[in-house]
Amino acid sequence: MRITRLLLAPPLCVPTLALSLLIGFAACDRIEKPLPKPPVKPTVESSIARTKEIVVITRKSATTYFEDDAGNPAGLEYDLVKLFAEDLGLPVRFIVASELNQIPQALTEKRAHFAAAGLGISKQWKDKVAFGEPYQTARLQVVYNRDDRKPKTLADLVGKKIEVVAGSINVEALTDVKSDFPALTWSEVPIEDSAKLLEKVANGTIDYVVAASHVVDVAKNSHPDLRTAFSIGEPQSLAWAFPENSEWRARSDEFFARIKKDGALKRLLDRYYGHIGRFDQLYLAHFREKIRTALPAFREYFYEAEGVTGIDWRLLAALAFQESHWDPQATSSTGVRGLMMLTEDTAERMKVSDRLDPKQSILGGSRYFQTLKKTLPERIPEPDRTWIAIAAYNLGLGHLEDGRVLTQKRDLNPDSWIDIKKTLPLLAQEEHYSGLKYGAARGGEAVVTTENVRLYYDIIKELEAPLPAREEANASMEPDSVAAERTTK
Repeated sequence: MRITRLLLAPPLCVPTLALSLLIGFAACDRIEKPLPKPPVKPTVESSIARTKEIVVITRKSATTYFEDDAGNPAGLEYDLVKLFAEDLGLPVRFIVASELNQIPQALTEKRAHFAAAGLGISKQWKDKVAFGEPYQTARLQVVYNRDDRKPKTLADLVGKKIEVVAGSINVEALTDVKSDFPALTWSEVPIEDSAKLLEKVANGTIDYVVAASHVVDVAKNSHPDLRTAFSIGEPQSLAWAFPENSEWRARSDEFFARIKKDGALKRLLDRYYGHIGRFDQLYLAHFREKIRTALPAFREYFYEAEGVTGIDWRLLAALAFQESHWDPQATSSTGVRGLMMLTEDTAERMKVSDRLDPKQSILGGSRYFQTLKKTLPERIPEPDRTWIAIAAYNLGLGHLEDGRVLTQKRDLNPDSWIDIKKTLPLLAQEEHYSGLKYGAARGGEAVVTTENVRLYYDIIKELEAPLPAREEANASMEPDSVAAERTTK
């Protein structure tokens, strides 16, 4: 699989390089003028049988395609395309569009085989492209800042500063209701995703944004001041888009039918959204404040723990917050103590002499977590391996294994977190735990712990950098030139 991405240092822009791509996508953060018409280029091979490389258009966002701390591609759309490409046995090249409106033109000109970009099935696009099988639904929501008055109806939006992504189904939703509210106006912004507009609402520079619910849910983790007022219209379906009469559409429909049936789609949706929306915005604001005020006292200890275990210090910090809220004196009614809430037995095994010493607790708890991850069967992939290990940290490895046995007995996958978390709460019910080795356990608590840690980890990653050594290693991989193509296999 190959991912092509433009790296540009603002405010410079290199049009000649941008035009060398298949469809001439702009490489600047802002586009002040219309894109020049790209030169004539060969179109992609329309026949699957003769295709040697799949070319896919996407857009960069937390809900579609992004790069993780190590510079590796990630995101729901990336993972879906990767699975699809594996089915076909073909490599993939991604092109990242800087504007949503660039996508339909690229498809009609057959500059790519299809678009995988979190696209709502748009009425205005249907005369240009063909949409495939829906794989996700979302509500279109009106979002405001909590410091402002909450709008209750569409009438409250009249006269306000509203922005939406140009070419999106969000524009269609507003257009559909304008006949009832003729004075309703909005601005259509030529960008790739609603995230930047939601940030403007959080900063108070605009009044409202209409955006898809899954995009809003992710943005709320970064901006606790965002609030949802109400939804507009019916739930919208998301799907891949294809040039008309493309044979790729039928093949993709078969692919989505399969991953819906075998559970792969549910696992991917859970990976990116299963832990979102667990807390209200007031609690998230409290957590972000704790990151600012409490975490710095322990940051060096978490750095050291990553050096010892190889586990991202921000994940370890997230686990510690779930356990103690970063209180080194924390003590529970069951006798677990310290910042990582270690039992006496675990502390002894990890050679922790003082559980209330934050350095010892962090290092001991981190080594214990590492041990749990290593003890799990090697066949369990990431990120499931990490989430299952967090559940074991709370529940104990024995009860966790009971949960995996029960998961398998229910014809579910004992190596998949999405299946295990359905089963763990049953460990508290006699009809289920009576035949298991370790007996009753509070499996539901382990599920809550794991899902909370996932959310805490997401937020800490947004606010805290990886270890300096890791950052330097990543920087050394970047091209020296102002604009260049990165290729990853």
